[in-house]
Amino acid sequence: MKPTLLLSLSFLPLFAFLALSEDVEQVVDISGNPIFPGGTYYIMPSTWGAAGGGLKLGRTGNSNCPVTVLQDYSEIFRGTPVKFSIPGISPGIIFTGTPLEIEFAEKPYCAESSKWVAFVDNEIQKACVGIGGPEGHPGQQTFSGTFSIQKYKFGYKLVFCITGSGTCLDIGRFDAKNGEGGRRLNLTEHEAFDIVFIEASKVDGIIKSVV
Repeated sequence: MKPTLLLSLSFLPLFAFLALSEDVEQVVDISGNPIFPGGTYYIMPSTWGAAGGGLKLGRTGNSNCPVTVLQDYSEIFRGTPVKFSIPGISPGIIFTGTPLEIEFAEKPYCAESSKWVAFVDNEIQKACVGIGGPEGHPGQQTFSGTFSIQKYKFGYKLVFCITGSGTCLDIGRFDAKNGEGGRRLNLTEHEAFDIVFIEASKVDGIIKSVV
């Protein structure tokens, strides 16, 4: 049986890779415009339909606060936009492989932060993506680190690099099928979540003008 992240971190270097192994290019949204730190963007599947919709926060396990990142099942759901920042640099340019911090543009009142982190869900024994820090995931192991964006299939994928380990893993999706209302984002060495970026201000502006 393959060891899980919950049981041991020693296997992670087996799946580590160099983020700069591919050609570096500026990351763009679906309109071909570069994405920038400080802007707000919806993260959506690169293909329409059964792949589902955008990202949101949900309560999982025994948590009383929505601190787990989920992908909604509905393809018409845009979700909550995110913001990117480059640690120590402002504003900077986002290329493939650039270390990033990601946070939701809106923070639940019960969470100390909307910044993305990785945590190990003891019940399902998977490393998932959530927000906040250890306070938001009591009794669960959390990992700090940086994200990056890489070219992948029809769009991009997100990669998470654990601080101090030299290990980077793709962000995929996992359907716990327990009424959580969406698929979890999780660290994986299998298939990554193929995504695109949509500038939130333009989409929201169009909707307001129509209404």
